[in-house]
Amino acid sequence: MKRYILTGTPGSGKTVVLRQLELAGFGVVEEAATDLIELWQARGIDEPWRESSFLDNIAELQRQRQLRADAEPVAIQFHDRSAICTAALAAYLELPETEGLKHELERIRSKAIFEKQVFFMRSLGFMINTPVRRISIEDARRFELIHEETYHRYGFEIVAIEPGTPEERAASIKELVLV
Repeated sequence: MKRYILTGTPGSGKTVVLRQLELAGFGVVEEAATDLIELWQARGIDEPWRESSFLDNIAELQRQRQLRADAEPVAIQFHDRSAICTAALAAYLELPETEGLKHELERIRSKAIFEKQVFFMRSLGFMINTPVRRISIEDARRFELIHEETYHRYGFEIVAIEPGTPEERAASIKELVLV
């Protein structure tokens, strides 16, 4: 099975393109951080990213989702983010990588969980904030650079997916994986 990561700055259209790929018959694995933020906010924790266990919780949920998805009989999976994104989040928040996150990063590396090509959704040039996504376009651009640096540091190759319709972006990804 080939597992590809879809990543990019918040609001870059990753999840919409992931839905397009799912409709085309590919396996997909949902992002963990957004779901955890929503859960913690429902519990009354407004800014869960300030909690010491946040990074480890993201890494663990990502690991669980990847392992569950591996039971599905598909040739290609697309993952909405990965633990490498969580490492980028740690850098963006100026936090050290936690032990749980380091362990997951090592598992990903040692078992070659993901293909080395990472589909990096380029910013759409605007930001729509939500209760979960609270970032300015300027901070999103800074986060985008941190993401790229982090993926390079962990030995991945960035494949830029430029702005366009979700159908166009998904088609460009399909062309690259179905060769």
